[in-house]
Amino acid sequence: MGKYKRIISIGAHPLDAELQGGPFMIKYVKEGAKCTFVHVVKGRLTDEKATEEEKQNYEKALKKEIMDTAAAMGCDALCLDYTSADLPGVEEFAGKIADYLKKEEADCVITHGRGTLHPRHYYTYEAVTSAVRALRKEGRDIQLYYGENCEDLAGFTPTVYVSMSEEDEKTWFDGLRNYTIFRGTVNDVPYYDYYHTMGKVRAMEAGADSRVKAYMHAALIDNE
Repeated sequence: MGKYKRIISIGAHPLDAELQGGPFMIKYVKEGAKCTFVHVVKGRLTDEKATEEEKQNYEKALKKEIMDTAAAMGCDALCLDYTSADLPGVEEFAGKIADYLKKEEADCVITHGRGTLHPRHYYTYEAVTSAVRALRKEGRDIQLYYGENCEDLAGFTPTVYVSMSEEDEKTWFDGLRNYTIFRGTVNDVPYYDYYHTMGKVRAMEAGADSRVKAYMHAALIDNE
């Protein structure tokens, strides 16, 4: 890995960016890097019976969870607040992402891998990958990694292993617990069990003593 100073983790939904980029960014925050979690699609109540007030209260509470999670990891957060219905075309969105990355002078980006179960994850993968590729062609020195996500595992081949100290691991999971969804009260996805267990599995692969978070260089499949 490089000596990164401006790292941005881009996730399709709230929680994705932190699951993918958290350990990496916690590590680099300690080294003085500025790190941001970017959320493309906003979380919202889909219950047709929900009142407008209930929807607004839900979005307000979720926004607080996002900001509290980022702060707990020493990062900040940006919510683009799209809904699935109003997402721009991939090419247009890639241009917006490229402009943002240039403005922020990002030198490292983390996002979804190609082999995903979710259409918004794939949309984000396509747009971010296209944006970074365009910036590389302009001569910008910017790295792209795909972070391990339990919904994006098809074709995911780790090429980078980030070891987590006990302190870093605690920081990550304590931060994630700010999300109601991570605590298991929204759906039955076993987020903690998966990422806690995979930390051990990846440590075995890497021959590390502490838990490990896996990443994949985009260069394996996306360089022309």
